[in-house]
Amino acid sequence: MNGSAKDFSGTVAALFDLDGVIVDTEGHYTEFWQKIGEKCFSDSGFGNKIKGRTLDNIFSTYFDGQTELQAEITSALDRFEHDMPYEYVPGVLEFIADLQRRNIPRAVVTSSNRKKMENVYARHPEFKGMFDRIFTGEDFSRSKPAPDCYLLGMKTFGSAPESTFIFEDSFTGLQSAKGSGGYVVGLATTNSREAIAPYCNLVIDDFTRITVGFLLDKIA
Repeated sequence: MNGSAKDFSGTVAALFDLDGVIVDTEGHYTEFWQKIGEKCFSDSGFGNKIKGRTLDNIFSTYFDGQTELQAEITSALDRFEHDMPYEYVPGVLEFIADLQRRNIPRAVVTSSNRKKMENVYARHPEFKGMFDRIFTGEDFSRSKPAPDCYLLGMKTFGSAPESTFIFEDSFTGLQSAKGSGGYVVGLATTNSREAIAPYCNLVIDDFTRITVGFLLDKIA
């Protein structure tokens, strides 16, 4: 199966995390949250603990009831996200364009909120047109590592887990993807290939050496 002539709509779907998968931002976020962790908990590893979580989940887990501090962090995060470059991961534009040519449904499944996504759209006006759906943290009640967000994507497109490609990078996101039963493609943009391999069906560095046809052959 090479997918060159077949319309895979309704049978195969592709679900993408955002940060560290489509846009190369995980390093920026790690730096931001490291500073928060060091300031609040003297925890130099805090940035790695919160990867893939929604802001509400971070607040309820680590800053519960601290309304003033939450407001301070939210304000700082808003400024930070507004100024981020949101550069694309190498090869991702070409890869998504190939999915689009093959009529394979595509969705972003991110823990980011809609307010943050407005910054992405402002930086990349073409972004919305690249996907059929964009799911944000407001669309599911349980944050990653729960599989709810990816199960929602599968339900929306009517794709079975074994024919749903999920692209993730963080441990929290990879656990969510694996828990959904999907075919997990892990990007070593945030963690090492060796560290993420146990959660993945396939590990890649970016999208420059992977093709849609190659992936379709994996589930043929």
